[in-house]
Amino acid sequence: MSSRTLPLLFINLGGEMLYILDQRLRAQNIPADKAKKVSSIAGWIEEDRKRVMNDIITTMFNKKFLEELFKPQELYSKKALRTVFDRLAHASIMRLNQASMDKLYDLMTMAFKYQVLLCPRPKDILLVSFNHMDAIKDFVKDTPSILSQVDETYRQLIEMYTPLSSGDFQLIRQTLLIFFQDMHIRVSIFLKDKVQNSNGRFVLPTSGPVPHGTQVPGLIRMFSCTGEEVNRLQFNNGGSYTSATREGSFEIFGDRVTKLGTNMYSVSRPVETHMSGTSKNSAQHTKVNAAPNPLAKEELNLLAKLMGGLEVQKPGNADSGFRVNLFATDEEEEEALISRPDELSYGVINIQATKGNAELAKIMGEFTESGDQSPSASSKGDDLLAMMDGL
Repeated sequence: MSSRTLPLLFINLGGEMLYILDQRLRAQNIPADKAKKVSSIAGWIEEDRKRVMNDIITTMFNKKFLEELFKPQELYSKKALRTVFDRLAHASIMRLNQASMDKLYDLMTMAFKYQVLLCPRPKDILLVSFNHMDAIKDFVKDTPSILSQVDETYRQLIEMYTPLSSGDFQLIRQTLLIFFQDMHIRVSIFLKDKVQNSNGRFVLPTSGPVPHGTQVPGLIRMFSCTGEEVNRLQFNNGGSYTSATREGSFEIFGDRVTKLGTNMYSVSRPVETHMSGTSKNSAQHTKVNAAPNPLAKEELNLLAKLMGGLEVQKPGNADSGFRVNLFATDEEEEEALISRPDELSYGVINIQATKGNAELAKIMGEFTESGDQSPSASSKGDDLLAMMDGL
């Protein structure tokens, strides 16, 4: 198990969460023909979308928290990490029902698991992380104070990971796959594209470019004891491989080449996910379709219908919270909440850190909330933000 895996897991899962939330909040735009009549509401929604993204990213990249995160340590337990993202998702005025949070977390984990599996080289996990960081940086490009936090995280990633050997990255990849090995959530688009089996396991491709620094398999060269090539044999490699593409940039700025880790929710293709086993429908999301799609508008409308509307609560004050429902209806959400397995219940937030790691116990313990555990629409995540600011 690698002790350098946690920062990559946290940043990549956080990036996927931001992709989903940004897409869901952008889907609430009021049609142009109605914007003049309700321009104040439309402005309020856009303003709060930016506020939600800024608040979550500010919390996610808190300097003192990241200092602890980047210390060599074992991964958090699955339940502890899920609780961290529960609190992170509620770091602003947005609220998610527990069943909707299940859907969100399912999408985050399966997307990153798929990316780890498809990385041509273990080192490319760092390029996937940079793709997430590039997108996060674009979310806060108009907020210099948050942008500086993101830039500092770039520097920490480069300082920690670029000197590592291929063996170190292989150990990181193996640690991530061990973490994900029991997560088999079926995603309809993966099933239709035949990259996932009905049991939720992914199918690795036997075509496309080979990893950078390698050659297309199919040739055996034999050498003499003096190093002179004496014979060549060709064999069928069983796939349709092509030459390697150029290597992506591992600097703060540059072309990452790989598309793994980019925002696959920016274009439309509605996707349903199902937990392998007894759980019910788990989540929906979209995937990038590079070709122009004449049905994009209709598919986005369908996606909005499937994932439910943004319920805005407007009490006396204008600075109110709102709830995002990732189900088709409130009734479906309530039914999913009732049918949630007991092991997914996180009503009492009491995180036990890895045995013997006092620093981790200290950091994780500070995610514990006292008092009423049900977040109200008006609290706006102040407790978590205050905690993160005080780290």
